[in-house]
Amino acid sequence: MRIHTSLPYSLRYSKTLSFAILIGVASTLSAQQAAKPKPEETEVWEPVPPIVTPGASYGVPSSDAIVLFDGKGLDQWVTVKDKSPAQWTVADGMMTVNKAANAGSIETKRMFKNYQLHVEWRIPENITGSGQARGNSGVFLASTGLGDAGYELQVLDSYNNKTYVNGQVGAIYKQGIPLANPARKPGEWQSYDVVWTAPTFNDDGSLKSPAYVTALLNGVLVQNHFELKGETLYIGKPFYKKFDGAPIKLQAHGDHSEPISFRNIWVREIE
Repeated sequence: MRIHTSLPYSLRYSKTLSFAILIGVASTLSAQQAAKPKPEETEVWEPVPPIVTPGASYGVPSSDAIVLFDGKGLDQWVTVKDKSPAQWTVADGMMTVNKAANAGSIETKRMFKNYQLHVEWRIPENITGSGQARGNSGVFLASTGLGDAGYELQVLDSYNNKTYVNGQVGAIYKQGIPLANPARKPGEWQSYDVVWTAPTFNDDGSLKSPAYVTALLNGVLVQNHFELKGETLYIGKPFYKKFDGAPIKLQAHGDHSEPISFRNIWVREIE
């Protein structure tokens, strides 16, 4: 480009600067066009997720599920207190808490870490009592010892039954208040669908990562990736103690209300 020297210096400088800016913008646009990303640069093809055949309808186990109770027997369960065969009552495709003869809570023979769980349960239609003494039980997502040691997702009749909100149905007992109360009437079957992420620990027993729970009650979200502060305790503050895999436990609560029943229990392990 030829600059006319007869023009004032300020005008000549302004035109030169404008021209340089235009050249710079054009070069930048050209570079951007030349480096335009391609869709395949962000496509991932491997590893290919395994094919899983879903159940024919809601609540039916998928092809990779471990069936823990199908209505026929308790061969997958033992009594918590002494690991003897579970002594709950099995009839009509369901198992019912045995409050007689101190049969106690039961837990799976298998140990689990991270998993997806489906379990259905029913408060009897003739239920009596109130508050925590009305259809009380629990699904312990990790049983870490005798009695109620572990991490409990509460089971309770919360249909027109007032109690403390971190102890009603859908609660992570004494820790996580449920986001909603979609409880059905006594006599109707209810369902939990749970994703459990177990805590992990360092070699010295200190906590490496906490436990998390996502839970749906009757298809309604009640816990959304809730972070636990430790085991669920009836008295005192929660704390973590090291374990590596644990059974799933179903509670035989000591209240005097009529015993509840369970059916259709299955789990999918998550790597």
